[in-house]
Amino acid sequence: MKMQIKEFAELTGVSVRTLHYYDEIGLLKPSEVDAQTGYRFYDEKSLQRMQEILFYRELDFSLKTIAEILSSPDYDKQQALSRQRQLLLAKKERLEQLIAAIDSVEKGEGFMKTNNEYEALKSQYAEEAKQRWGNTAAYKEFEQRDTDFSKSAALLDAVFEEFAVLNRDGISSDDEAAKIQVEELQQCITDNFYTCTDDILKGLGQMYVADDRFRKNIDRYGEGTAEFVSACIKQYFE
Repeated sequence: MKMQIKEFAELTGVSVRTLHYYDEIGLLKPSEVDAQTGYRFYDEKSLQRMQEILFYRELDFSLKTIAEILSSPDYDKQQALSRQRQLLLAKKERLEQLIAAIDSVEKGEGFMKTNNEYEALKSQYAEEAKQRWGNTAAYKEFEQRDTDFSKSAALLDAVFEEFAVLNRDGISSDDEAAKIQVEELQQCITDNFYTCTDDILKGLGQMYVADDRFRKNIDRYGEGTAEFVSACIKQYFE
């Protein structure tokens, strides 16, 4: 199996820009690069590596921590993939229960109780990783990141401020600069808060204008910024 970067990005649910970044920092290198065109190609080993990365991103680990874990001589790939499957199944069940609970409320049947196996598994696997790799420099840096929320918030502020500048300059939502800024937003959220998949980003784009709290918060960078960000995200996926 040999895939070009765009195909690999669509299959794994990450952006092409993210794959470029992973290549740059050595986290996920292409299996092959065409010497003449510079095109990147990925194979089954690349896919397995991405699955492992996504598992630790699901646990909110930093990219540097993930790189150190994956390069550890006692790292167990099969165990990581098996646990990712368990975690995703628990997440799927959790989402299905939440949907059922919402349907129940809409029908006037009252709120339906849901279990929290997903969060329990997530905490368990994160704790096990801490016990195993907690003494590494990368993990200590990851823990420091959790206590440095203000810095992460400032980085996100900078992304929205740039959206405001584009909006004031009359840049269209389908302009290349707007598309790049959408990728910057997705990467910023992923690197500093949680894994921002394409589906999550689409949902955020809708929420930025549907929820007055988000709209007002984003519009403090400039009137109409929330509407512009939402339009840029929508256009990005069309």
